Parts: sequence; C-alpha cells; structure tokens
Amino acid sequence: MKKVFDPKSKEPFLISRSRLEKFLECQRCFYLEMKYGLRRPSMPGFTLNMAVDTLLKKEFDIYRTEGQSHPLMENYGIKAVPYRHPEIDNWRNNFKGVRYHYQPTNFIIYGAVDDVWQDEGGDLIVVDYKATSTEKVISLDDQYRQSYKRQMEVYQWLLRRNGFPVSDQGYFVYANGIKDNKAFDGQLEFRVEIIPYRGDDGWVEEAIKSAHQCLMSEEIPPANLECEYCRYHRELNEIENKENTT
Repeated sequence: MKKVFDPKSKEPFLISRSRLEKFLECQRCFYLEMKYGLRRPSMPGFTLNMAVDTLLKKEFDIYRTEGQSHPLMENYGIKAVPYRHPEIDNWRNNFKGVRYHYQPTNFIIYGAVDDVWQDEGGDLIVVDYKATSTEKVISLDDQYRQSYKRQMEVYQWLLRRNGFPVSDQGYFVYANGIKDNKAFDGQLEFRVEIIPYRGDDGWVEEAIKSAHQCLMSEEIPPANLECEYCRYHRELNEIENKENTT
C-alpha cells in the first residue's frame, strides 16, 4: 500500500499528476485514498495503448539522437526537434517523472511526460501520445478528453517550475487504429495525426492548494453525485440498509 498522508509529518508528500486529477474528479475518492489508502478498484492495463506509446517513443528517439525533425512534424509544419536532455528518460518514467517540491503545501508534484520537443526559439513543447480506434473525427472538445488537456497543462507547469522555458503550444500525437482493412494478417495499422493544443496552467497551483486543504481537514468530503464510485457505494449502502431492516 502506498504511503498515506499524515498532516503532522514534516516529510514532503508525493502527489502524482493522476492523483491531482482524481481530486478534481472527486474530493471524497481522493481523500479516502490519500488518508486511508482506500483506492478505487483497479482497471486492467491498456496493453495495446502502452505498446503504441513505447514504439512512438523509440521512433522519435531515433530523430532525437540525430538532432533532426521527425517527418510527421515536418508534415504538420512544426519547426521543432525532439528535445535532448540527460533527464529525458527519468521524465518519461512513471515512477520518477518531472518533479517539483511545492513548498506552500510541502507536496512533491510529479508526472511522467510522453515526450518533449524544442522549437526554434529554444522553448520546450510538451507532447502527449494517445492511441484509439475510431471512425469519428478526433476532437479535444469531447468531455472525457478534458482531462487530457489538464494532463498536458500540469506537465507544462512542472517544466516551468524546473526553470525551463516552455511554450503554451503543446501537441497530441494520435495513433488511430484502422478497422476497414480487408484482413488482419497479423498487423494492426494506424493513421497518425498531430492535434495542437494551447495550454493554460494558471489553475494548477490553486488546485494543489485546494487538494492540500482537503487533506488537512478531519472531515471526509461528502459523496460526489457525479462520481460513479460514490454512487455505487451510496446505492449499495441503501440496499444493505433496506435488507437489514426487513
């Protein structure tokens, strides 16, 4: 079980990007995990998505080593190259990531970025790899993709806090699985496209402060009616209470 938050401890407490997102989704679920170690039920890993992520990293690393722009970047008119930095592997490691000790809360905020590019002016560009399979036009306006935007903005904030010049312009590299081929033939083909997104990390620090305030409270936050986990527990309790009274 991961270390739980102790309000009396002087040791910095690790808050991952995904934990901060959980706070934004449901303060109750966040509180129960951070203070009691009660985590939501785990989901099976998206192994195909992880495979695409790994292969994209390997592909862009070839051009990183050569100091050249990837053809996909050139096709989209992006004047940049994959960024070379001695910490790039740590930044992309899920257990390390880009880290910053935010002193006002004594939280160490961290997140594993998929890739970082550098534009002609020297600014860093946050890049996120995504895999899907859809015949629809991929849009960042879809409700469930709002968390993708926040994800990128946290990475931008982390890099800025580490002293790097960071562009507001970020990119999502989307690999879209093709389903209309005549046969599988042991190969899954993708259409790869780049979707631009201009981030705004102005909300990040307030979210961190609010998450800290939440954990410092001695009261468990109320159930969030929009949270499926909270709804499940509430309805389960109602059924159990009804059964016990009959």
